[in-house]
Amino acid sequence: MPDLDAPTDTVPTEGRLTPSAETEMRAAVDSQERRALVIGEALVDVVRRADGTFTEHPGGSPMNVAIGLARLGRGVDLLSWFGADERGAGIAAHLAASGVAVVPGSDSADHTSVATAVLDAAGAATYEFDLTWRVPEHWASPAAAPLVVHTGSIGAVLEPGGADVARILEAHRASATLTYDPNARPTLMAPPAQTAPLVEHLVALSDVVKVSDEDLLWLEPGTDPLDHARRWATLGPAAVVVTRGGEGAVAVTATGLEVEVTAPQVTVADTVGAGDSFMGGLIDGLWSAGLLGAEHRGALRAAGPEVWRGVLHRCAQIAAITVSRPGANPPTAAELD
Repeated sequence: MPDLDAPTDTVPTEGRLTPSAETEMRAAVDSQERRALVIGEALVDVVRRADGTFTEHPGGSPMNVAIGLARLGRGVDLLSWFGADERGAGIAAHLAASGVAVVPGSDSADHTSVATAVLDAAGAATYEFDLTWRVPEHWASPAAAPLVVHTGSIGAVLEPGGADVARILEAHRASATLTYDPNARPTLMAPPAQTAPLVEHLVALSDVVKVSDEDLLWLEPGTDPLDHARRWATLGPAAVVVTRGGEGAVAVTATGLEVEVTAPQVTVADTVGAGDSFMGGLIDGLWSAGLLGAEHRGALRAAGPEVWRGVLHRCAQIAAITVSRPGANPPTAAELD
């Protein structure tokens, strides 16, 4: 996993900064002031095979989004819930390696949550979960108000933490752009009839929603995913971006625009983390376009087709790199450029 080097400041003997060091310091300050807050689960995925062997690696959709953003050069704080145990230490090390800061209190769980896939001789999987989610009782938002707050998947709807996540989003709406990816997990979430109202509450709070066509079909079977996205776009967000796997993605905006991009053709190793890396790229692209922050909410809603086409094209490239190699391994900015 690539390490992201922090800027190094140089002070000459006369006590003044060189121009390059001054630029680096300014960039470091900007990075500290303009950060993303990501809220949601970080856990350990375990795969147990029929021959008795097993593998473990850190997982969780919000954690993957945070890592993807950090690898693209953004300052990221992750508010999560895992234990101060061996598995939790592995998660913390995984986050630190990509430059993600863990919000203090996130390691206060009794133990780190685990999702286990048990494979039979034919490779078919059954799943076992030892998973809890809550927002740490004592945590402090970063000193500077986040520019963007992202949440999604299990942590956004699983109680007792789900209600707290919604309250955090509401509290940051006056200053930050809010982004959301439902990233449905049917085996862990309540049936669609119960989950859909929770999801739509978060959709209405958010400025940008990214959702897969599969998630939309699970939430509302028999409804065309784009029709579903069009309805969501009337609830409050500036845009709903629908990902369609190898067929690309479509942005449906509140102003009635629909912008479609195709997916690059690549040899797929696996699709683990593809949607999460797309989500990270979406936040990063809007960040580069100067459209994040509550003060830019109007500009975000007014963004034209060329803006959306450029952002989505880059997201598709990011996801293509991710699926071309095993596991949730999003690219760095250097790899992408």
